[in-house]
Amino acid sequence: MASLKEIKSRIQSVRSTHKITSAMMMISSSKLRKMQRLIQNLSPYEERMAHLMKTLMQADHDFVSPFTRRREVKRVAIVAFSSNTGLVGRFNDNIIETLKTTVDSYAHLGKENILLYPIGNKIQNAVKKLQLTGQAEAQRVVADHPSYDSARQVAEKLLSLFLAEEIDKVELIYHHYQSKSRQILTRETFLPIEPDTQTEETSTDYIFEPDKQTLLDEIIPKVLKLRLYFVHANSAISEQAARTVAMQIATDNANELLDELTLQYNKLRQQTITNELLDIVGGSFGKEG
Repeated sequence: MASLKEIKSRIQSVRSTHKITSAMMMISSSKLRKMQRLIQNLSPYEERMAHLMKTLMQADHDFVSPFTRRREVKRVAIVAFSSNTGLVGRFNDNIIETLKTTVDSYAHLGKENILLYPIGNKIQNAVKKLQLTGQAEAQRVVADHPSYDSARQVAEKLLSLFLAEEIDKVELIYHHYQSKSRQILTRETFLPIEPDTQTEETSTDYIFEPDKQTLLDEIIPKVLKLRLYFVHANSAISEQAARTVAMQIATDNANELLDELTLQYNKLRQQTITNELLDIVGGSFGKEG
């Protein structure tokens, strides 16, 4: 059985851990609220721009764009988003496992034909373990601070490679944020643009100025850059949500452990005092006898 000193030492250790996890939970909660405001402001704009692009594409049946052209996949680019630090539950593990699965699915192309854009220290370290090389553009992106400029630079590089037919497909791996307790691991195609059969066709009463082809030539690159920024923001807010939940669970576990240790300490202390009293009483009777 542990001594009073050992139990007291464990209580102090758990209290220290409790303070850390509680502080991290509050910090993550604060960052989460900030990121929620960003997503709430960005989401309607991103959705309307994407809807406008899909509507214009369906309205013009003769529309042709290099961004929609499907080719035999001989070279692929994969953009994966993780966090820079840990203590986020399985957030990073899920991304790494999906990246490995995706890389394995393109293994027949050869490692030299799989371009990786790992955004976040955790996924960058995983890429090194896979003995693959991450592209330099991704290393300049700060995982937990999404910005349109950094997303635009990566998107422009991907667009230029796709237009030059140096890559035939681009995939994204990230967490899509739904709520604090739910983040959906997502693997989606970024290029070529997939047709959206659910979008309602544009009414023929619309008059486009300039013509639909010109509008689409301008809108498509903007939508793709905005999409990559929106995906990065989703990954960042999902990270804070995952860390908030993980630290909440850790704090609750620390509270439960503290209760158990305190109860154990009080029982042992009471038992020790009782034994000392019995020794005193026994000694007194011994002297009288």
